[in-house]
Amino acid sequence: MFDYFPIDANEFDGPVLVTGSGGCIGSWTVALLEHAGVKVHAFDLTVDKRRPGLLMNEAALNNVVWHAGDIVDTAAVKTVVEKSGVRAIIHLAALQVPFCRADPVAGALVNVVGTVNVFEAAKACGISRLTYASSVAAYGALEDGGAMSTLYGAYKYCNEQTAKVYSEENGLHSVGIRPGVVYGVGRDQGMTSKTTAAILAAAANKPYVVPFSGDVSWLFAGEAASAFIRSVAKAHAGAPVFDLNGEYISVEAGMHMLKDVAPAAQVDITGGPLAFPMDKSDDPLRAFVGDYGRMPLKEGIQSTYAQFQALIKAGKLDASALLS
Repeated sequence: MFDYFPIDANEFDGPVLVTGSGGCIGSWTVALLEHAGVKVHAFDLTVDKRRPGLLMNEAALNNVVWHAGDIVDTAAVKTVVEKSGVRAIIHLAALQVPFCRADPVAGALVNVVGTVNVFEAAKACGISRLTYASSVAAYGALEDGGAMSTLYGAYKYCNEQTAKVYSEENGLHSVGIRPGVVYGVGRDQGMTSKTTAAILAAAANKPYVVPFSGDVSWLFAGEAASAFIRSVAKAHAGAPVFDLNGEYISVEAGMHMLKDVAPAAQVDITGGPLAFPMDKSDDPLRAFVGDYGRMPLKEGIQSTYAQFQALIKAGKLDASALLS
């Protein structure tokens, strides 16, 4: 699946730091960079190779430099950036919607203070290539955003404003990306992870109910990771923010594609549509950063299903635990 996403190691003048490396997009980002021959430093609260290990073999995992540290710890973040000699930062560390709702203070510390720490470290160490994950949920913080309001979205929108100030006051420029609903191997947390769970359930021959319906974005995890990587393949000016949604197709249509691949899939759909604007085009991002590849939805569902089957067979994935 890596072949869908063109990454040229010659465009990077040194190692790349990926924060939130144990998450879904983080795992794909680490895997794609390592596969392309770019030296990767991975930063997360613990050295957690569980999700990266679904995408990488032991030799590839050993090529990555793993760092354990708290994104909320200003000194720890700066030390990693300084001592690793990285020349670009892909900042993905965050707590998702349910965790921010359950513990707003922790959500603000990780999502807002953690992002400020990354910007401060980049400023102190002269990093000119910086990208960070905002979210489609940020539209919920806008007066006319037409989206569900969440603390997670408010924190993400705050980060966009933070990036703007750092660009204007400090000359520290960045690219913000607002991913929509991400699917693929490693996507096992968050309120929008349920389309991936349905694919996993089909691979494990288990019934599953997707708790939302209607039109959604289908953004393959590898495509999202490749877009972030492309955003630091060179330095950019300003603090632009772009949408990233992949294909905009209904949950129902996606499940029909799944049943084409797995006719015995026992998938039902209930609930209403998600209140996020996921129909916004990826074209502005693609025009700004260049080609980062594209995964057609039917091929993405088929490859995710096949990869889940292989991982279950190899004993690397406990579907029952993830679907409980």
